[in-house]
Amino acid sequence: MSLSDLPGPVPDPAAIHGGTATALAEPVDRVRPLWVTGVVLVNLGINAAFFGPLRVLLGQQAAHFDEGQKEAILALVTGCGAAVSMVANPLFGAFSDRTTSRFGRRVPWVLMGAILGAVALVALAGAPNVAVMAFLWCLVQAGANAMYAAITAAVPDRVPVPQRGTVGGLAAMGQTVGILVGAVIAAVVAGNFAAGYWVCAAALLAGVVLYLFKSDDQPLPQQERPPFSLWQFIKGFWVSPKRYPDFAWAWLTRLLVSTGNHMITLYLLFFLSDIVRLKETQGIEPEFGVLVLTGLYAVTVILTSVLGGRLSDRMGKRKPLVIASSVIIAAASLILAFAPTWIGGLAGAAVLGIGFGAYLAVDFALITQVLPTALDRGRDLGVINIANSLPQVLAPAIAFVFVQFWGGYVSLYVAAAVIGLLGAVFVVKIKSVD
Repeated sequence: MSLSDLPGPVPDPAAIHGGTATALAEPVDRVRPLWVTGVVLVNLGINAAFFGPLRVLLGQQAAHFDEGQKEAILALVTGCGAAVSMVANPLFGAFSDRTTSRFGRRVPWVLMGAILGAVALVALAGAPNVAVMAFLWCLVQAGANAMYAAITAAVPDRVPVPQRGTVGGLAAMGQTVGILVGAVIAAVVAGNFAAGYWVCAAALLAGVVLYLFKSDDQPLPQQERPPFSLWQFIKGFWVSPKRYPDFAWAWLTRLLVSTGNHMITLYLLFFLSDIVRLKETQGIEPEFGVLVLTGLYAVTVILTSVLGGRLSDRMGKRKPLVIASSVIIAAASLILAFAPTWIGGLAGAAVLGIGFGAYLAVDFALITQVLPTALDRGRDLGVINIANSLPQVLAPAIAFVFVQFWGGYVSLYVAAAVIGLLGAVFVVKIKSVD
């Protein structure tokens, strides 16, 4: 492949092969399997350490403090963590952009984030009260988001455009496997949340080892880093939709599709117990039903994230697959709306996983192609990640209104489908990527 074969501006050959701007050059050499494995393991470790506490351990600890107020405690702790996540990801991404360590721009933040997250998880095991619990969970969020911001930015730093769908799919696979590992950790410790935090901390540290030794992270020369201005630093988090319309449309589509996906999964336990009446019709506890649907969803996400990313690389196109996967996600929501049965739930979970797995891989590759500048990849991907975090706040509010006042679960899932389809429609607005 020649330089002229790459989409977008042609990079400076001197920058790629030993010039001063190596860290900022558009990559052209395919990354090796060992490097990709390192990235996958970092994503796996982050999600194991994040979702083990989020799905089970924090709830158990909340009940330990006050059984009667466990829901309120959990909402307080996770809400504080979500707020930190929305700020920390773009902030640490921007810090990594400006890092001039001889180890590279991203490696220091992966390492420091892992250490901070692991120490906070271990400390959580002995938190004496709710206030300390909330503070320590915020530190876990800060560490995990520092890692995630850095490892996400490492992909456009090192991976050439024709390989990004494949790498994005494998990273999404790592995230999904990490969620399952977190669930397994929580199940194995069987109510001992303190032991669970220790195991999650170990998983977080273990996940970074390969990447730290095989990152090939290119240092940013001091002369390539612009002078620091606090006002310009703060102002940089606003990416003008007028100046960078494709970035703005990519952000909006990610927000819409993620919101729709969260609306589908948010009340799954209540849907199975109150609408499907799983205990009465199938003799299955709703909690076990959620586990079955989650497992089925995870398996299909893993399969289609890898296959979808590789297919988009071979096609050399992103938008058709992003649109198709968004439509599949909407179809899953409609299955739940109009087939509120156990079989319908199984079908909906499988279809949702098929659509969302492909979406995660291909949309990530698309996003890396609309980033405004190479110097600010970490910051701009952090801004994109707000579109992943914000639905955690928006979806519960929207879902509550539909379930309580606007028609129940049928209207909820129809609305989720419509929101997701809007995301598919707006992808067409992106002009610089096929």
